[in-house]
Amino acid sequence: MGKIIDGKAIAAGIREGLKRKVAQLRDEKGIIPKLDVILVGENPPSLAYVGMKERAALEVGIESTVHRLPSTIKEESLIELVDAINADPASHGILVQLPLPKGISESRVISEILPSKDVDGLHPENMGRLFKGEKPMFSPCTPLGAMELLLSTGVDIAGKKAVVVGRSNLVGKPIAMLLLQRHATITWCHTRTKNLADEIRQADILIAAAGNPKFIKGNMIKPGAIVIDVGTTRTEKGITGDVDFESAKDVASYITPVPGGVGPMTIAMLLKNVVSSAERVGEALPKEPPEVGQIIA
Repeated sequence: MGKIIDGKAIAAGIREGLKRKVAQLRDEKGIIPKLDVILVGENPPSLAYVGMKERAALEVGIESTVHRLPSTIKEESLIELVDAINADPASHGILVQLPLPKGISESRVISEILPSKDVDGLHPENMGRLFKGEKPMFSPCTPLGAMELLLSTGVDIAGKKAVVVGRSNLVGKPIAMLLLQRHATITWCHTRTKNLADEIRQADILIAAAGNPKFIKGNMIKPGAIVIDVGTTRTEKGITGDVDFESAKDVASYITPVPGGVGPMTIAMLLKNVVSSAERVGEALPKEPPEVGQIIA
């Protein structure tokens, strides 16, 4: 049986480290990291996700403000709110909870966020830098979390054949770029890939991010492969991943469960991005002026 990659435990360790960093920022720089979340409407999954993010932020000492807006809000009014938060020096990160109601352009709203406050990593400038092989200010949280889980195995990624199933802007595309930065050889698959099962069987590293519950069976996985299941589909039996865990766990060398794998890491990476943003602000603060009579070299 493959080793289970415990996303809950790894995320808990990251949050403990962030808690110490937040305390240090507060005590040494007088900075309290702050996350502004914009929630439009009352979509039940969005309400649940925002609640989890808010609780996790408070747990590590990050100040969190949730701007709850009606689904009838006009796009221009939403843009005005984003601009106001952009201009607020006390805010270190802006997250717009997706999806937005029909009639509001998600791409326009996300593009309005300053790249330096885009802690979700979805601004075109940050995404563009990622795809160019340059270092973005932030990368998308779910792919970052998945990569942390992959790195936790200690397996050298360089030269490995990595198969990514899924091509979304949120997960599939950015995680392929993150793997490429680690010198993996990438095969990018999706719903229209011919002989998909054959492609999957070649993977040393399999990233499942298609949103198709349990469609990847154990007999489709290369023995000894590392399986990172990003899929999260709500079913009558709860949240289900893209991989049929029961048949895959005896084939893979390492495998993430759903839930309890990538999900907790997404929030941990969001908090990490907020703290990184606050640290940059701390680094830019002017140093204390020298005391009278102090020699300046």
